[in-house]
Amino acid sequence: MKRKLFVCALAIAAVTAQDKKFPELKRQPNAAAVVKEHLAAINACDWNRLMAQYPADVEIFYPDGVHAKGRAAVGEKFAQAVKPFSQGGVCGLKFTVEATQVVGDTLNMQWRAEAPFLAEPYHGADAYETKNGLMQAQVTTFKISDIKPK
Repeated sequence: MKRKLFVCALAIAAVTAQDKKFPELKRQPNAAAVVKEHLAAINACDWNRLMAQYPADVEIFYPDGVHAKGRAAVGEKFAQAVKPFSQGGVCGLKFTVEATQVVGDTLNMQWRAEAPFLAEPYHGADAYETKNGLMQAQVTTFKISDIKPK
């Protein structure tokens, strides 16, 4: 019986991005517009808007050697991200741009995340590499375990 419950729990846990239908890609006119849409989508906790930016060969590089390669893997990461903060996601945080630098199709950004349930703002930086109006790659300093709740 315990084995059956464990298998059922694994099956339920696997119902994430792979069971969602990926939205059609939505291209933006330039790097700044791609990143603006990304921030609006993450602040809205909107998985469909987020995934409309990522082509099949997207890659995201996270701290500690974590790497998501491909739309399915990135979709899994964002399926977790769009959960409430109490469940390990970022919903409820508001990400605000503090400084940017555009280099070709790459937008480098410092940002802060704030929420009523945080003890202090959380600061980070990302490099967003765009191509053909989509988010081709991202390097991020974001690490949810570093956020200090009240």
